[in-house]
Parts: sequence; C-alpha cells; structure tokens
Amino acid sequence: MSDMAPKKPFHVSWDQFHRDARALAWRLAETGSYAMIVAIARGGLVPAAIVARELDLRVIECVSVVSYRNEVQEGIPKIVKPIALDIVRGEGAGVLVIDDLVDTGATMSVVRALLPKAHFACVYAKPLGRPHVDTFMTEVSQDTWIYFPWDLGLAFQAPIATNKG
Repeated sequence: MSDMAPKKPFHVSWDQFHRDARALAWRLAETGSYAMIVAIARGGLVPAAIVARELDLRVIECVSVVSYRNEVQEGIPKIVKPIALDIVRGEGAGVLVIDDLVDTGATMSVVRALLPKAHFACVYAKPLGRPHVDTFMTEVSQDTWIYFPWDLGLAFQAPIATNKG
C-alpha cells in the first residue's frame, strides 16, 4: 500500500470479483491476441484463471513478488519465484501479465522491467498505479483498501499461518 493510510474498506465478494475479472477479459479480447499469461502471485492467480478461461489460453506462468506483509508495504518488491527464462528472453512478446490490483505500481514496475513487451492488466487500479498498467477494469481511490474474497469469511479471516503459536 502507499504511504497514505487506508481509510475506505472495499469488500469484494466472489460474485463481484468474478464479474469484474470476466469484464476485464472482454476488454482484453479487444486489445490483441496472447500466447500465454503470467500471473503475479498471489493476487493475480485468481483473475489469471478467469481470464485464461475466457480467452482460451492454456499456458499460465507465475511470478511471485512480495511487497506487502499484514497490509503494510515493505519497501522495494522482491521476486521470490522468478519467471521462466524463455519468457524473459522474449521480453514478454505475446504475454499478458495479470494481477488483481495495482496500488502504487511498484510490483508492476519490477515485472515490466523483465517483460517490457508484455501487456499488463489488472482488475482494480488506484490512481498512482494506473500509469503502470495497459488495461484495467475498475478504478478505486488511493486510500481504499480492498478486501478480496480469498481474505474473508463471514468476518475477516487471518491466514492460518499467522494463527500458529
């Protein structure tokens, strides 16, 4: 998250997220054709699966970038699972990079440096992040914190790993 403290919680249901990700796929279908998707894990895995189905893409690669811990941005994002070398060598030509959200653009910038020819897309975009993606579905304010359906139960559910004593 950016330096601005989140003030506006935005809870997204599974139904809403699925609708928004499918709408993103409709938008992406008009931007060209793609040979594969690179999902930015973890948040990009769910929209990548939805977009891959809608665009009939069978190859999904993943890059894992860590930039947040417990809703706090931790400086420069770190790649903890790199992209396959053959994709990097091609600089992302024919590749669609998907994430759930672009906040400040820090994560997207790290991945774009590796795949400068790829098309970058996300479901939700904040104003500081918008210049870092080519396509997005819904803009939210910079001070919004999105609670994705995989983060929630009937009330907020902390990940299992944080509950181990």
